[in-house]
Amino acid sequence: MQQTKVLKFGGSSLADAAQFRKVAAIIRAEPERRYVVASAPGKRFPEDIKVTDMLYDCFDLAARKENIDEAFAKIEARYNGIVTDLGLDMDLTPEFRKIRMAIEHHAGKDYVASRGEYLNSLILARYLGFAFIDAEAGIFFNDDGTFDDKHTYKALSALLAEADYAVVPGFYGSMPNGTIKTFSRGGSDVTGAIVARAADAVLYENWTDVSGMLMADPRLVEHPRVIEEITYRELRELAYMGATVMHEEAIFPVREACIPINIRNTNAPEDPGTMIVPNSETAPATVITGVAGRKGFSSITIEKDRMNTEVGFGRKVLSVLEDFGVSFEHIPTGIDTMSVVVATASIAGCKEALIGRIFRDANADSVTIDDNMALIAIVGRGMVSNKGTAGRVFTAIADQDINIRMIDQGSGENNIIVGVNERDYDAALQAIYREFVRED
Repeated sequence: MQQTKVLKFGGSSLADAAQFRKVAAIIRAEPERRYVVASAPGKRFPEDIKVTDMLYDCFDLAARKENIDEAFAKIEARYNGIVTDLGLDMDLTPEFRKIRMAIEHHAGKDYVASRGEYLNSLILARYLGFAFIDAEAGIFFNDDGTFDDKHTYKALSALLAEADYAVVPGFYGSMPNGTIKTFSRGGSDVTGAIVARAADAVLYENWTDVSGMLMADPRLVEHPRVIEEITYRELRELAYMGATVMHEEAIFPVREACIPINIRNTNAPEDPGTMIVPNSETAPATVITGVAGRKGFSSITIEKDRMNTEVGFGRKVLSVLEDFGVSFEHIPTGIDTMSVVVATASIAGCKEALIGRIFRDANADSVTIDDNMALIAIVGRGMVSNKGTAGRVFTAIADQDINIRMIDQGSGENNIIVGVNERDYDAALQAIYREFVRED
């Protein structure tokens, strides 16, 4: 039985005809690369506009009952340019006519946005000589908008079985009433993972414009190392802080089936990229796999004498947060103190009311809220077997004369999260990276 690899190409990888040629060469290099998920054309240069954004602009113009001639003509020109440059005998006029009519008759926003992937996939399928499988025929959502996995995997597996090689548009599927529903931006990553699961693939290759995941934010750390191998668990920890080159939800379909992911660079296909695996026996090159962080957190600190002996105290506090629709990030505690770290934006406009309710419901002695906190996650499977990792983290931060506001170590011992003032965030992250990554 032939092994199957599923490939997803991002918008930058399919931005113009030159990129299409690179993509075709990658796909044709291995016969196991059978199913391809395509994004809408991305930016060709920094000032360019993504086609999905152009479609959103057309939708907004039509909603305001303004003329869309000029805006839609630019979309047509973008696709016609790709078709012409590739030398394809292909006329997209009927498709353009249908899409324009839908926009002018106020079709749903999801339908309009999905046409970027739809058109690009039609072109790619023709160029490769592959079958075209429309995502709306094989990817389904429930009435509440959640992904319908059982229906999808059964239907999509059957569709894929009918085609030796095929292109599937990313980003969308269909609702029970037949209307188009999109995933959130970057959702083509999710489609790729779903196709990989449905095809029982041995590998999901996610092709983008970088040669894998980096150990730190390149905006803060100059030339950070590429992560060669990372487990799903480590990825989840870093993705929580925004450190990922793919949609976070794309992890789950392949993780459940133990399908590895390979992050690769369309513009440098010789680079091995990053392997994302269920588990790893390989010793990491460094103690930590990566470091990432985010700003915009607040700490709600509750003090009460003998808090530790009061059954249900934590539940009372969390119930108040639930009533206000606030989710928590971390809960560092002491004997008579409890801190709840939340996103600052989630309590904007309700701080005083929140404090009052906690005072009342938990009968607290003191409740304070401190803003301007940043969280930094230090993640690595190598941390468990290396003594003194936490000490190295704290020393690196202290050497920069930075105060640590919060410490939280996961029970799995593969991550440490520290909180610092937002003004110290850049310096703290850089110090941690330097401590564990010694450049030759």
